[in-house]
Amino acid sequence: MAILTIRIIGDPVLRTPAEEVTEFGPELAKLVADMEETMEDVEGAGLAAPQVGVSLRVFTYRIDGAAGHIVNPVLELSEDRQEDQVEGCLSIPGLGYPVPRYRWTRVTGQDKDGNPVTVEGEGMLARCFQHETDHLDGILYIDRLEGEDRKAALRAIRMADYDSIAERTVTQRAQSVGSSFGTFGQSTGA
Repeated sequence: MAILTIRIIGDPVLRTPAEEVTEFGPELAKLVADMEETMEDVEGAGLAAPQVGVSLRVFTYRIDGAAGHIVNPVLELSEDRQEDQVEGCLSIPGLGYPVPRYRWTRVTGQDKDGNPVTVEGEGMLARCFQHETDHLDGILYIDRLEGEDRKAALRAIRMADYDSIAERTVTQRAQSVGSSFGTFGQSTGA
C-alpha cells in the first residue's frame, strides 16, 4: 500500500466528472487500499478517487465507526435537509464553511470485487456520502455555498495567502507520500 498525493483545487481532475469503473481486479483493489491508507494518514472522513488524481467513480469513508468504500455510487436523498454544518475538504486545505446537505442518504454501488453494496446514513455519514459523490461529479463543496459564505470562500481561494496554505499543506503531506498508484486511470493534467 502507498500514501497518495492529494490533488489541490486548481487541478483539472477535481472538476472533471469521473468515469464509471468497468474493470474489477487487483488494480482497483490496490487503489481502494491506497485511498484508505491515504485517508487515514491525513485523518480524513472521506476521499474520492479524483482527489488522488484517478478519474474513476470510487470513494472511501470513515465516520463514527462506519468505514468502507463504494464503487460507482448512486445516491438516494431524503426530501428534508439537515442543519448546515461546517465542511472542509482535503483538496481545499485550511478552509471550512457551512454547507446545505440532505438529512438522509442511501448509497448503492459495488465493492472493489464488484459485489453489490448498499449503505444508509444520516447526519455526518449522509453529509460524507454527498460530499464524496459530488467529487465524482466534478463538484466541490464550495459550489454548494450561497450568499456571503460563497463570496468569502472564493475570495479566500483567490488570495495569495491561500496559495501559501495550499503549498504548505502539499509540502507537509509530501513527507509521508510513498510511491504513487501508477498510471491506472490517472489524469494527465496537473
